[in-house]
Amino acid sequence: MEAIIPVIITSVCVYGLFRRINIFDSFVEGVKEGFGTVRFVAPTMIALLVAVGTLRASGFLDFIAELISPLAESVGFPAELVPMGLLRPVSGSGATALLTGIYRDCGPDSFAGRCASVVAGSTETTFYAVTMYYGAAGIKKIRHTLFSALLADLTAIIVSVITVGLLMS
Repeated sequence: MEAIIPVIITSVCVYGLFRRINIFDSFVEGVKEGFGTVRFVAPTMIALLVAVGTLRASGFLDFIAELISPLAESVGFPAELVPMGLLRPVSGSGATALLTGIYRDCGPDSFAGRCASVVAGSTETTFYAVTMYYGAAGIKKIRHTLFSALLADLTAIIVSVITVGLLMS
């Protein structure tokens, strides 16, 4: 399994040599195009990273989670999952850290642990995806995309809890 990347690279090089393609020039041209994309997308990504860092450092997400947790528990939603549900659309790495915390505190086979696993696999880092794809395509107006994507994330979180509840009972 560790050799898969070198095998793919070697295969591409052998194919290029067989087809008499100047591999190095093609590689350099691809790097130039990649830098063009990075130059175009970087300002948007930096703005998103600053916004995520500010939200996390300010404690705003924790504050919202504390407000929502009692309501969530009253309808059978694990309170441990609320911070992850709030952070997942904003930060994949932050949500993974919360997932690890849920595993440590509740156990991976607990109801909260299993729900968190399904949520991690069925939701998206929405703000990152919208920023990257729309930024790379040069689209400035996202119209209804963000609302629809966040609604899809919320639906995935709710259905994850219901499904795990049905399968664990």
